[in-house]
Amino acid sequence: MHSELLSYPVSIQQNITWSDMDAYQHVNNAVYFRYFEDVRMSYFEKIGVNAYMSEHNIGPILASTTANYKAPLTYPDKLTIAARISTIHNKKLTMDYIVYSHSLDKIATIGSGLVVYFDYNQHHSCQIPEPIIKQIKLIEHKA
Repeated sequence: MHSELLSYPVSIQQNITWSDMDAYQHVNNAVYFRYFEDVRMSYFEKIGVNAYMSEHNIGPILASTTANYKAPLTYPDKLTIAARISTIHNKKLTMDYIVYSHSLDKIATIGSGLVVYFDYNQHHSCQIPEPIIKQIKLIEHKA
């Protein structure tokens, strides 16, 4: 496993499915964003984002996302998909992603997402709640 994965506090493992493939015989570029979403939701679960959202109707909204493809992925393969938060500002944070291929034994994709905190009652951006920031700092070891 790649040593760079150690700097990502949340990771999940998934197998590539046949339906992830496209006509060019590799994983379709759009599928990587689903991989990012899967690990982002796992991260959010670990820090209590979904519970906070249920109680306060304040939560994250994805503003933008990018992917930098390093190597094509193909079926069959097992992936480790990992996430970390690299920056936190008043109303937004940047989440970094990495996709590691077990078959290739290397990093296949890196990406990022800009996440804005949003008050779904008032329909505008808002401060990231302090309990969420506290949990991010704990999981990222930045207390």
